[in-house]
Amino acid sequence: MDFLNGSIKPIYCKYLKAAFGSAMITSIYSIVDMAMVGQYQGPNGTAALAVVAPVWNIIYSLGLLMGIGGSVIFSTKRGGIGGQGDENQYFTAALIGSIILSVIAWAAVLLFQEPILMFFGADSTLLPLAQEYMYPIKFVFPLFLFNQMLAAFLRNDKNPELATIGVLGGGIFNIFGDYIFVFTFNMGIFGAGLATAIGSAISFLIMITHFFSRKNSLALVKPENIVKKLQEISVTGFSTFFIDVAMGILTVLFNRQIMKYLGTDALAIYGPIINVSTFVQCCAYSVGQASQPIISTNYGAGQGMRIKETLKYALYTTTFFGVFWVALSFIYPNLYIRIFMSPTEKILEIAPGIIRCYASSFLILPLNIFSAYYFQAILKPKAAFIVSVFRGLVISGILIMILPVIAGANALWLAMPITELLVMLYAVHRMREYTGELKDVKEIA
Repeated sequence: MDFLNGSIKPIYCKYLKAAFGSAMITSIYSIVDMAMVGQYQGPNGTAALAVVAPVWNIIYSLGLLMGIGGSVIFSTKRGGIGGQGDENQYFTAALIGSIILSVIAWAAVLLFQEPILMFFGADSTLLPLAQEYMYPIKFVFPLFLFNQMLAAFLRNDKNPELATIGVLGGGIFNIFGDYIFVFTFNMGIFGAGLATAIGSAISFLIMITHFFSRKNSLALVKPENIVKKLQEISVTGFSTFFIDVAMGILTVLFNRQIMKYLGTDALAIYGPIINVSTFVQCCAYSVGQASQPIISTNYGAGQGMRIKETLKYALYTTTFFGVFWVALSFIYPNLYIRIFMSPTEKILEIAPGIIRCYASSFLILPLNIFSAYYFQAILKPKAAFIVSVFRGLVISGILIMILPVIAGANALWLAMPITELLVMLYAVHRMREYTGELKDVKEIA
């Protein structure tokens, strides 16, 4: 695949299919777990996994911090910006950063699991279930970070298929393993955690085969000024990192506010909402991950028209995803509930209103998340930072805290639709501005 001279549409479509498969299967780890556990143990099992959800957001986001941050610079260096030949210094630095972050995260999970889960919203009923689920996962916890980091570099090293196969292999095992361990072996929530742990190991083993293939151009080299390179990687990758970690922050805030104002039934409904939202976010990730290597490489080479063409296809895709998820959520809201648990009549009664209200945010969510990837790919980290932080913490956090106070408990579900709308106004303005500034090398000459 020639990012600089090949036809954009087939390259984008090939990368989109691979990225979509990877992103969607990744979300299966938590989604299949919740569906199986919800069917086996009812609303309490679903609520327990809602408590664990921020753990996934944090570990995945750390992998994206190093993976996306490092691979964006890797591709721009390879495309021509700042010279050529030092791109593998950024791969090596990203790998070192991943090791450091994984050790820190692993230590936190091993040493402080109970206070962490309590902070994320667990009570005396949910805590034992959440701990039982986490037990087997603790043994392979760093692999979830490395899988995200490796997938990003494989896409930028022109091997998106292997990244997809790796995630698909782990995901397929997780699906069948969940059923076997949870129901056949009667392990319950522990079995779901065990299937997820083994699935992550399978994904990791598949992806590292890239380093023994002919396609591989990634190599460990001694990085010059590693601290500076880690800083560059962190600045570039921060927005993608924060998009995912913000999902964890918002889940914690929602969990605590729901328990304060609405109770356990509402929290049980929020569990499926988290997972559907994860699906929507994964659709957005796939657009960003498909377009980022193309845009970064062409940005490095000064090929403005090719960037604009890639952007056009990406915007078409985000529009499709937004319309699809809103339509599904409005037409079949209780579909989510029946998939993820054995619901009570009360939950089936109150769920449609909650889901439709929250899901209206899905129309704009793919565009906002993609915009952060776009700003990163053209090396505009400030704009990406503003989109990510204001969407993931500032606006959303304020609304989650104040809406139940000023407009009643059910106004809590309007926090994300309002947030997405406000962020979209800024994102579209900046995208128009920065895209208009892009020039071709030929035009400059």
